[in-house]
Amino acid sequence: MIIDEYKKPQTIEEAYSILTTKKNSQIIGGGAYLRLSKKHISSAIDLSNLKLDFISETDDYIEIGAMTTLRELEINEITKKYFNGIISNSIRNIVGVQLRNIATTGGAISGKFGFSDLITALSVLDCKVILYKAGAVKLVDFINQKYNDIVEKIIIRKNNQIADFQAIRNTKTDYAILNVAVSKHTNNSYKIAVGARPGIAIFAVKAEGFLKTVDSSKENAEKAGLIASQEIKFTSNFRASAEYRQELCKVLVSRAICNINK
Repeated sequence: MIIDEYKKPQTIEEAYSILTTKKNSQIIGGGAYLRLSKKHISSAIDLSNLKLDFISETDDYIEIGAMTTLRELEINEITKKYFNGIISNSIRNIVGVQLRNIATTGGAISGKFGFSDLITALSVLDCKVILYKAGAVKLVDFINQKYNDIVEKIIIRKNNQIADFQAIRNTKTDYAILNVAVSKHTNNSYKIAVGARPGIAIFAVKAEGFLKTVDSSKENAEKAGLIASQEIKFTSNFRASAEYRQELCKVLVSRAICNINK
């Protein structure tokens, strides 16, 4: 990676101006993955002076600043308290503490990595990304569209969802071969996200629809896992084959549903 100039703006307005006026400029989060790239960056923009490192809650939302590290997200009492601790649980095995002390929430979301455990977990919650210019954007829209903007924070509605996260890794601190997140709402509707396929998380819509029409038995959880494994496309890479991921999907989806309905 080559950086021509390193900028540390004092305001988000200044950061946005650099981003939109300097060709090939780049927001720097923790830089954990960016530094491995071969990019030529004209202006690297460091947001560490903008007070975006925070986790707080209001009556209705949890708010997480873009510069909050994954480690803080993992150990913070607010994120551990809600949704069965799915946020904390989803990131506690990402590589090691050293990396989680560097990588930021904003970087993890903006990177849109196919192996992302955090994106999979957040996908099943009522989560929005707050951008400096575009404002509040649903996470799924942020993932699927390109924004030349700055992530200020993410917000998650506190709506009494029950949730669970599951993943399989070759070793404890490796990236997931497959990850799954499931949430259940008070109206008995479910959200099921499957990631590291090895693509980014997508929803198992048919499995969600099936669960809404049946009771919460183990048998139906297993049927939902089968449906999810058949509707989602998997591919092979050096970590696992598509066929193996499909088999894992059956088990992980079923396991997450059973955990929610205990």
